[in-house]
Amino acid sequence: MHDKIPTCPSLIRAEELLTLVPYSQNHIRRLEAAGTFPKRLRIGANRVAWLRDEVNDWLSSKMEGRDDE
Repeated sequence: MHDKIPTCPSLIRAEELLTLVPYSQNHIRRLEAAGTFPKRLRIGANRVAWLRDEVNDWLSSKMEGRDDE
């Protein structure tokens, strides 16, 4: 019997996030606080990351929303 190997979610570090999302770090913090942007994960004492799938879903929702305007 083969045990399934758990897959680790793909993470985006802050540096990469800022290349994907054209917002400042402060604006991203405001969006997180308002609950309109994926929440960060603390992965170390001085390091945070976001789940790639959640950020991609957020970006997709923004692209879909442009047709509503």
